[in-house]
Amino acid sequence: MIFPRNEWEKFRDRIASLPMQAQWWKRIFLGNAMDVDMDATGRVLVSPELRAAAGISKETVLLGMGSYFELWDAATYAAQEAEQMKGEMPDVFRDFSF
Repeated sequence: MIFPRNEWEKFRDRIASLPMQAQWWKRIFLGNAMDVDMDATGRVLVSPELRAAAGISKETVLLGMGSYFELWDAATYAAQEAEQMKGEMPDVFRDFSF
């Protein structure tokens, strides 16, 4: 996940306030977070450690998810999307109007 600074601070505070039984997940989310900057052409350099952890190779998909972004390996995303499209839409969308 990629957060603008203000959204990251909200997310960080929510994670940090979780009880002790969530300590390892707090470590995973907070301990692996890192600041990134955009270069002069608007590109973001994702560290090799984060790319490896996310299974990202060369081609990526960046999805706007409201208050944050998701960065996916393109092949992984395509496979996950195709798998989801085979099934029924979740019940929460039953009364949803586009």
